[in-house]
Amino acid sequence: MDTGLYKKLHDEGLIGSETLEKIAEKHKNPLFSLHWELKTLLYLGVTLLSTGLGILIYKNIDTIGHQFILLFIAGICASCFVYCVKKRNPFSREKVKSPSSFYDYILLLGCLSLLSFLGYLQFQYHVFGDNYGLATFIPMLILFYVAYEFDHIGVLSMAITNLAIWLGATIIPYTMLSNGLYSSTPLITRYLFLGLLLLAAAFLSEHYNFKKHFKFTYQNFGLNISFLALFTGYFSFYESPLSFLWLIALLILGFILYTDALKNKSFYFLLLVILYTYTAISTLIVRILFHMDSELAFVLGLFYFIGSAIGLIITLIHLNKKIKEI
Repeated sequence: MDTGLYKKLHDEGLIGSETLEKIAEKHKNPLFSLHWELKTLLYLGVTLLSTGLGILIYKNIDTIGHQFILLFIAGICASCFVYCVKKRNPFSREKVKSPSSFYDYILLLGCLSLLSFLGYLQFQYHVFGDNYGLATFIPMLILFYVAYEFDHIGVLSMAITNLAIWLGATIIPYTMLSNGLYSSTPLITRYLFLGLLLLAAAFLSEHYNFKKHFKFTYQNFGLNISFLALFTGYFSFYESPLSFLWLIALLILGFILYTDALKNKSFYFLLLVILYTYTAISTLIVRILFHMDSELAFVLGLFYFIGSAIGLIITLIHLNKKIKEI
């Protein structure tokens, strides 16, 4: 805070010495925001509570009883949703401001309790039988409904995760990359379908102006999953001419997302697209160099990576300026 203006007002006799002293004292001891610290503590509190309940149930399953456990979890879930229904703001197609940070984490706790309840019910009583698709489909629908009804991005992320589970894409990205050369085509196409589906949801959210702020979450998941699937497809068919089709599809998707990132002035997505496409082009260059003379290939490869790294940095700086000028 600039106190020069207040000193000038004091010299002109517009404010008193006492007021000037209070302003100076406030400047020396500014307020410290605990916003993110409190949000972090609330998040950790919800996570630790859910973990603690799980450990408590696991260690005392024989003495507590399954019915009591289910009733207890259902009670927590119902209490959370009753509180959120009472405190929520009216539904809107636009972004709805949350009543408080406490409200957000109570809703998150309610959703986690709901998943625990349904999972425990299936594990212990097999209410869905052997139909595990239905056991994941119902929680997914509930989470998507809650995310839109209460306007909660955290719950939306949980819903997208459940969508991935329902589609059978339960393998983590690291495992998929490490087993890329041996990944099956159905798994790759399932991942690609999931990524494109999420990108379509991002586009529709913006196009129809229905929870437009959800676009970032959909696009963030969709972009990374789609590029990961295309890269896996490329390396899985590396020895086949079909590998180039995966690479072409990756570059086409990159161009589409590049155009969208420029349109929406999103440097984050622009950065992701540039890095993914740069990696794709680099793999093609390295593949060509492998078929050349070893010494010449080494020299050309060295010049390529040094030159392309410099070019990549210059390009990102230029694009950052371009976004600000748009």
